[in-house]
Amino acid sequence: MNFKYFLNRILWLGLIAFTAAVFSGHATAQTLIVALGDSLTEGFGVSKEEAYPYLVEQELVRKGYSVRMINAGISGSTSASAPSRMQWYVRVKPDIVILALGGNDGLRGLSVQHMKKNLGKAIKLASSKNIRVLLAGMQIPLNYGQDYTKSFRNAFYELSEQYKLPMIPFLLEDVGNVPGLNLPDGIHPNPEGHHIISRTVLEHLEPLLLN
Repeated sequence: MNFKYFLNRILWLGLIAFTAAVFSGHATAQTLIVALGDSLTEGFGVSKEEAYPYLVEQELVRKGYSVRMINAGISGSTSASAPSRMQWYVRVKPDIVILALGGNDGLRGLSVQHMKKNLGKAIKLASSKNIRVLLAGMQIPLNYGQDYTKSFRNAFYELSEQYKLPMIPFLLEDVGNVPGLNLPDGIHPNPEGHHIISRTVLEHLEPLLLN
């Protein structure tokens, strides 16, 4: 077999494989997703492989998506960090940012209006770079007062409506205030809790990958 024939054969087989991949939906460019959040996203008290960003990535890969997830969670962070952290992560040119900040604002009883302003700045920055934002809603216990808890919960819906964003209504759906799904502190999810969160996130994230 001469070299020219051998080379043409390799190129031809490569073209066939590439074409097959295209039509099977697996040759699309890798989608980069940044999960920008606090300790809930970082995975406080569990390993990185047990936190929801990793679980979401693994499930999407299992389903055949070409994705990479960056866990950009930092424990203790509030919405005040959102604009500067978004400024940093737009440098890696993500396709989607899961914005999951604000929980610590609520637990500290900080201004809801300031939280909305901070998150709004981050959202506008992402939008200016054609980065899609999936907003994660949060809720806090009623012992913070009915008016504050209602205002806090509604803030995420208002941001979603204002900026026309897809939204996860409550990141901790079916996990928050469930003792068996959280660490002894009653705030941070345990591995089982993170599995439930990952399913919640997937429900709202996967449609963005299909559009």
